[in-house]
Amino acid sequence: MSKVLPANDANWQADVLDSQVPALVDFSAVWCGPCKMIEPHVIALADQYDGKAKFFKCDVDQAQQTAMKYGIRSIPAIMIFKDGQVVENIIGAVPKGQIEDALKAHL
Repeated sequence: MSKVLPANDANWQADVLDSQVPALVDFSAVWCGPCKMIEPHVIALADQYDGKAKFFKCDVDQAQQTAMKYGIRSIPAIMIFKDGQVVENIIGAVPKGQIEDALKAHL
């Protein structure tokens, strides 16, 4: 079972913004090829950092309000939230190490 949970307009506040640990959100869509390329990285990091951070996947087609609120114009987009605020923003299909380095800076 994946440790990457779904994030949407309904659960955003409680699950992402109110998280007691950093929350990494992968903004993506099912039709996005580059999104599929980074998905294994996010899953691997979720396993590796279980308990230290929370990991979410937010489908921009299903959570349009949230995507608009955070100005998501290009996917994949990864945002890391800490204490309800965006502390990192990564756009595009990047190597796992780049995502991990950004996450580690906020643990």
